[in-house]
Amino acid sequence: MRLALYQPDIPQNAGAMLRLAACLGVDVDIIGPCGFLLDDRRLRRVGMDYLERVDITRHESWPAFRDSGGGRRRLVLMTTRAAEPYFRFSFTPCDTILVGRESAGAPDEVHAAAAATARVPMAPGLRSLNVALAA
Repeated sequence: MRLALYQPDIPQNAGAMLRLAACLGVDVDIIGPCGFLLDDRRLRRVGMDYLERVDITRHESWPAFRDSGGGRRRLVLMTTRAAEPYFRFSFTPCDTILVGRESAGAPDEVHAAAAATARVPMAPGLRSLNVALAA
C-alpha cells in the first residue's frame, strides 16, 4: 500500500503524514508542485527523525505521477465527495490512497482518474477533517 499526497500546501501536515507512513511502513508519493520545499523546517519539525525512515517518491506533476506507474496500482481517492465511508471500503495491499490539497482538495481530473473513492464520515454541518488526520 502507498500514500499519495496531491500538491500538499502545508508542511506541518505533510510532515505528520510522512511520520504516519514511516510508522506504518507505507511508501509515499508526493505529487507536485508543493506549497513548500521538502527541506522546510516546519515539515522536519513535525516529521522529526521519522522522515529518514519513509521511502518518498517525488513527482513534478499529476501527469508525471500518472506516467510513472502510479496508475498501475488502484488509486483510491479520499474525498468528501465520495458516497462510501472508508470503513465499508475494501482496501487491498496494492492500493495507493490519495489525499488532496488542504486548500482545494483534488481537481476533477484526479477524481476522474481514481478507480475508487472513499470518505471519512463527519457530523452534520462540518466541512472536512485536517488532511493529515484523514490520511
